[in-house]
Amino acid sequence: MKIGNRDFKEHGKTYVMGILNITPDSFSDGGKWNDMDRALFHVEEMLREGMDILDIGGESTRPGYTLLSEEEEIARVTPMIRAVKERFDVPVSLDTYKGGVAKAGIEAGADLINDIWGLQYDNKIARVIAESGLPCCLMHNRKEPDYQDFIQDVGADLAKTLQLAEEAGIDEKRIILDPGVGFGKTYTHNLQIINALEELHIFGCPLLLGASRKSVVGLTLDLPVTERLEGTLATTVIAVMKGCSFVRVHDVKENVRAIRMTEAVLYS
Repeated sequence: MKIGNRDFKEHGKTYVMGILNITPDSFSDGGKWNDMDRALFHVEEMLREGMDILDIGGESTRPGYTLLSEEEEIARVTPMIRAVKERFDVPVSLDTYKGGVAKAGIEAGADLINDIWGLQYDNKIARVIAESGLPCCLMHNRKEPDYQDFIQDVGADLAKTLQLAEEAGIDEKRIILDPGVGFGKTYTHNLQIINALEELHIFGCPLLLGASRKSVVGLTLDLPVTERLEGTLATTVIAVMKGCSFVRVHDVKENVRAIRMTEAVLYS
């Protein structure tokens, strides 16, 4: 799969998507990277540490988050996308579920759209992605964790997302799927979906796992968000072993090292 000017293998390699939240209320690092200079310094730091893709988000999606207007979100993300593309040679993902924000982000230089609602929040975003020809990451999500058969229901929801993508004209070879750890799931559901990642290969799309510092780690280890690195690394190792192509993380250096070690054991 080509993202930006880079080709990514879909099998036998796990890549690191580094997180840049330019939000005042992100669950993990809210307000830390709102200043342009500090944000760009952090991008440079993550690149040195081995980041493969940068994911820029302008709206927190933590539980109870404040919904932004498209105009507010565009004002946050587009200057950052332009600044990153001007200074660094790195594919840029835009984390948004709104069609207008996606369109503005693509015009600013985004190389991938990362939609946490799997095309099921804003019916305009699928067409925006299709017309751009860009790849996208489509995540599983539900408003409430109400399931009859959890794993089967997640599969059915993702199948609906893929149907929406097909109807809009999005190339199936340009789709990454994300099981949505921390979204529309209980603590037990989150553990179950991480353990069942290999079952999602049935769709034939590369998989992305985003479990970095999330509540499933905090609840398991009874640790605050600032002390969840080791738990995150465990999920990253599992992702590699279960064939995920991408992990979305805050701590790039440590996750890159964990991936390299796991890959060395698996593919020696």
